[in-house]
Parts: sequence; C-alpha cells; structure tokens
Amino acid sequence: MDVYEAVMSRRAVRGFTNRRIPKEVLKRVLSAAAWAPSGSNLQPWHAYLVTGAPLAELKRRAGERLAAGDPWDEPEYEMYPPALKSPYHERRADFGEQRYGALGIPREDVEARQRAAAENWDCFGAPAALFCYIDRTMGRPQWSELGMYLQTAMLLLRAEGLDSCTQMAWAKFHRTVAEILSPPHELILFCGMSIGFADVTASHTRTGRAPLGETVKFVEV
Repeated sequence: MDVYEAVMSRRAVRGFTNRRIPKEVLKRVLSAAAWAPSGSNLQPWHAYLVTGAPLAELKRRAGERLAAGDPWDEPEYEMYPPALKSPYHERRADFGEQRYGALGIPREDVEARQRAAAENWDCFGAPAALFCYIDRTMGRPQWSELGMYLQTAMLLLRAEGLDSCTQMAWAKFHRTVAEILSPPHELILFCGMSIGFADVTASHTRTGRAPLGETVKFVEV
C-alpha cells in the first residue's frame, strides 16, 4: 500500500472484529511511528498499548461507570473551544448529522445518540487500544507533535491492513484509565485509539473534507 492509498483509506472505524492482532505487527508499527517528526527530537509522546485481560478490565470498569451514571472526570485540557465559530461549527454539526444519520438515529433521539457514543468506551469492540499521554510541562508545539505521532501510527496501521479510531472520549474517564495503566502523575491522557480489523458488516461512515480552496491558498508569482 503506497502512502496516498494509506492516507485516503484511513478513516475513523467504529466497528471492529475480535480477531487477534499479532504482537509483532503492533511492535513494528510503533517502532516505525517513533520516527514521526518532533522539534529538537523531544519525542513528547508516551504511549501505552493495551490488549487482552487489561483492556477487558478497562472496558468493564468504564462500562460500570456509564451504567451507574457517574459524571465524567475533571477535564485536564479543553477539547474544543467553548464557542466554535464558522466554518468549524458547521463542520462539527455536519459530522454529527452524518455519523448518527448513518445509524438511523434522528437528532431528537438523545438516548440513542448516547448509546452510540457509549461504544467509545468499549473501543467499538477492538482487541487493542493505544493510550497516548503527554507531559504536563509541554507546550502547544509538542501537542502538535503528538498528533503527528498518532497520524503516523494510523497510516502504518493501514499499511498492515488494520484500522483505527482516535478517541478523545477516553480523556473523560482518565482516572479509570490510570487505574489500569498507572501512568506517572506528570502525564496527561490526550486520547485513546482503538485498533483492529474493521468489521465489514458495520456502518463505516466517512465524513467528507472541505474543498481545497477553503483550507489552502496557493501563493504564486
């Protein structure tokens, strides 16, 4: 698979089979992902790859919290600006319409939307999950490098025939994740990432992208 195919075929998959992923494949992907760019080679990412019994226990605990109606953990970073201006507000709204529309869930069915969102904390059935942390002392440039690391990993996963879904949703249960992973206190959980083989029988909506002219300006002589 060439890099263009990997980029164009990558999407947020929200339905996986339980097919086991060979450990050597995951090690190969994460070893190569370490070559993602980082200023002055800080490599600010701290990743935990979780499978098997520990992942099952994490899913169980998250499920119990959901069933009990526990409030989300105190946020450690702001996921979105409190008031998204145009065109970002419209893009986010369009995503919601496409995501839940593909599941046949109307806007007014809040309970059904909540049930669909709850699948985040089961990793959409995936047999592996990566949890990515960053040191609290790091600044915005290093957070951007975290994104480059994750994107690199996702493209490498595609090259291995695997799919993924990054999930800031896990940051809402960062204390539960910490119970399983025991990260140092100086680390903040940015997101989880479900990893596995896509369930081809599930609905996999791929949201579109803005026209090139909306996001790129060519400055030429």
